[in-house]
Amino acid sequence: MLHGLVTNIPIPEKFNFPFDYIPHPLSLLACKMLQSHLLSQKEWKHNFGLDADDGLPVIGKMFGVLVVMTEEGKLGYLAAFSGKLAGSNHHSFFVPPVYDGLAFDGFLNSGMMEISEYGRRIAALELLGNNSSLKEIDMVRETRRRRSVELQNNLFDQYRFLNQFGIEKSIRDIFYATGHKNPPAGAGECAAPKLLQYAFQHQLKPISMAEFWWGVSPKSAHWKHGQFYPSCQEKCAPILAHMLEGLELEKPLQRSH
Repeated sequence: MLHGLVTNIPIPEKFNFPFDYIPHPLSLLACKMLQSHLLSQKEWKHNFGLDADDGLPVIGKMFGVLVVMTEEGKLGYLAAFSGKLAGSNHHSFFVPPVYDGLAFDGFLNSGMMEISEYGRRIAALELLGNNSSLKEIDMVRETRRRRSVELQNNLFDQYRFLNQFGIEKSIRDIFYATGHKNPPAGAGECAAPKLLQYAFQHQLKPISMAEFWWGVSPKSAHWKHGQFYPSCQEKCAPILAHMLEGLELEKPLQRSH
């Protein structure tokens, strides 16, 4: 997971403010190495929309790098992708997810199967169409609703984030503290939280971070291939506020975007 970084580039005094920054030369070097890997690797296949159509859906992806220092003072970098890549949460070059919701033997998979079974039960009852079945449909729908809420809350509780002090907080606690009833969908799946989580789990000191878009942008978005972007406010701001606690940050650039 940790890739070597041999260079004479000076180390920044402060960690870059993730929501408004110019990538540090160390991060640029790490990004160049990651992009070279994306172009040359043969381990997985993902259609970023950059080559000839291979029949797979076109899905551009946000990637991130985190330059770190080991306890022995050696530089290296970590790499991560937002969400899933090639249908999986795990690839050898990248840090793992904070929680793997795709695990076949996990509670999420069994819970989704249970909810699907409620749906099939409702469909079967609707075919009967009598008064008795209508009452049972309402009961099954309510059971399915309650089970869905329980499953979602259980999923949220699996996402627990560290900071440099070893303090761990669940994603629900993090978002509740900022006035949100629930975290937004996909919170904790972005590259930045994955990178910092792995660093703190393995006693690696964060030095500098950068995130870039790779591939064709969705029609509803404006991301451009190869360009750098700040961490997202909606999903990442509350999480990173906790994870970056105690780190000395650069001031935001306050440029126009």
